[in-house]
Amino acid sequence: MTFRRPPQNLLMRYGLSARICKLAAILALLLAIVATAPAHADSSIRIVALGDSLSAGYMLPPGKGFPEQLQKALREKGIEDVEIENAGVSGDTSSGGLARLDWAVGENTDGVILELGANDALRGIDPAITRKNLETIITRLQARGIVVLLAGMYAPPNLGREYGDAFNSLYPELAERYQLVFYPFFLDGVAADPDLNLGDGMHPNEAGVLVMIDHIMPKIDKLISDIRARKQP
Repeated sequence: MTFRRPPQNLLMRYGLSARICKLAAILALLLAIVATAPAHADSSIRIVALGDSLSAGYMLPPGKGFPEQLQKALREKGIEDVEIENAGVSGDTSSGGLARLDWAVGENTDGVILELGANDALRGIDPAITRKNLETIITRLQARGIVVLLAGMYAPPNLGREYGDAFNSLYPELAERYQLVFYPFFLDGVAADPDLNLGDGMHPNEAGVLVMIDHIMPKIDKLISDIRARKQP
């Protein structure tokens, strides 16, 4: 029996088919890697604490401010996929927060803890201005698909009842109007307690920050839950 060599075009066709199959396998592997990478990245949650000295960690050692201690508390609860970013600026008003909003709350932000207005009240700024600034911040964040936790504040009593009523009511009204996660008073459990504040009587010390985190944690859990629901495909 005489062995006949396959025609040259058949060999070329076989070789080409083999190369195509190999390339297809490589392409399928690359697509699988690309497809899984974003899913992994999207599983993490980034929350920005946009506020003033109360959230910035005024006069506290590094790592002892509200955002950093909140991050630690979440880790202790076994929540590993949430990152808290400190975007607090001491002395900031609602106008200042609005002015720096775009660069303070960067891309890939999922949630914001909005803590502004205390300095507005200390300076006696018209509550209508504070309301407008906070409302603009909220609507701009929501337009970006960012979930907002609004942390409220109370006006100092020395400003009078009329001012206090106008200022104190703006937080719950905004929270209701825009369906926000709402925490009525950021300094709950800490305000006016000398053991939980610095010598100025206005800013929380390290122990005070821990109390603040303990009190606000149910709302933080709600914020994270709402973010997870929104990120679901």
